[in-house]
Amino acid sequence: MDVIGKKKIYFLISLLVLIPGTISLFLYGLNLSIDFTGGTRFTISFSQKVNSNDTSKVRAILNKEKIKVSSIEPSGKLMFVRTEPIPQEKNIKLREEIENSYKSSNIEQFETIGPTIGREITINALKAIVIASVLIVLYITYVFRKVPPPANSLSFGVSAIIALLHDVLVVIGIFSIFGHFLGVEIDSLFVTAVLTVIGFSVHDTIVVFDRIRENLSKDRGNSFSKIVNNSILQTLTRSIHTSLTVVLVLFTLLLFGGETIRWFVIALLIGVISGTYSSIFNASPILVVWHEWRLRRKSLSNKI
Repeated sequence: MDVIGKKKIYFLISLLVLIPGTISLFLYGLNLSIDFTGGTRFTISFSQKVNSNDTSKVRAILNKEKIKVSSIEPSGKLMFVRTEPIPQEKNIKLREEIENSYKSSNIEQFETIGPTIGREITINALKAIVIASVLIVLYITYVFRKVPPPANSLSFGVSAIIALLHDVLVVIGIFSIFGHFLGVEIDSLFVTAVLTVIGFSVHDTIVVFDRIRENLSKDRGNSFSKIVNNSILQTLTRSIHTSLTVVLVLFTLLLFGGETIRWFVIALLIGVISGTYSSIFNASPILVVWHEWRLRRKSLSNKI
């Protein structure tokens, strides 16, 4: 199996996966929850299945109280409502209005987050992702500082971070599409999923990189690309088996974990699959591209 020889095909596959999500991000952005934007979110439970008349009636009540509605999503006997931040005095009156209109209804999971807190959560989430990425580059550069030539520690760190960014963009891009067409919201649990994907992606990549480092010390006769390809093949089964066990656990959680963690699990599933692919077919081939670029630059400088 010549992974390195067909690296352009694998890069093209990654590009084709990234393009729809990237376009969606530019056109629609992310459907942020009140965790980031601020607002009020609550659930109304009914004794029977919610219909369009119920939705219109609840919207009319909110409009009567001059409360700006972001979204109303019926699901079975539940109605998920998201609005601007509702003050305490309006909260009490709103409950009375809805409960008087629907004798068998009950308001549950009433949650309000102010816009200032929402901005703080957004900034902290971005900080967490950036700091984690920087620390990973520094750590990998340090760990592989004594890697035998022709490789260098910086190339390992940069290759790992490019593969990591690939996985993050895949997850965020797909959830941008989900947010626009399915109404899926990005909340603090999604940030947890992204950070978990970052950790998993780098973990898988380091396994391959470590084998490359070992083979560079032992196998001096082959070219760099050949050594990298052999290292990928030697760790391929281990990487797939490790990822498959995680995927099976996540798939079980998806089936039996319930509504509250469904999209969190889906984000992890997408990230784990993407991370496995990028560790094998992106990170190590990027090392070879880096090496070939250095050789070309050295050749040009010698000619000059």
